[in-house]
Amino acid sequence: MRFPNEAELKALRERYPAGTRIRLIQMDDAFAPVPPGTTGSVAIIDDAGNIHMKWDNGRSLALIEGVDIFEVISGG
Repeated sequence: MRFPNEAELKALRERYPAGTRIRLIQMDDAFAPVPPGTTGSVAIIDDAGNIHMKWDNGRSLALIEGVDIFEVISGG
């Protein structure tokens, strides 16, 4: 896994500020993915670039841009 540099982290945090609403299309997790169609809100983006979510179904699994497929449904 490649960690983002400071400029990439800044851009990611600007693109997905806390509170941004997201709908999951597909999660690349072989063991316990969040179901497609689930919606949730961005909580934080950590220093590794993981988008930590508060999913509406109670889950909290993070998204990884470029690996998981999702769409923004409203800004933060």
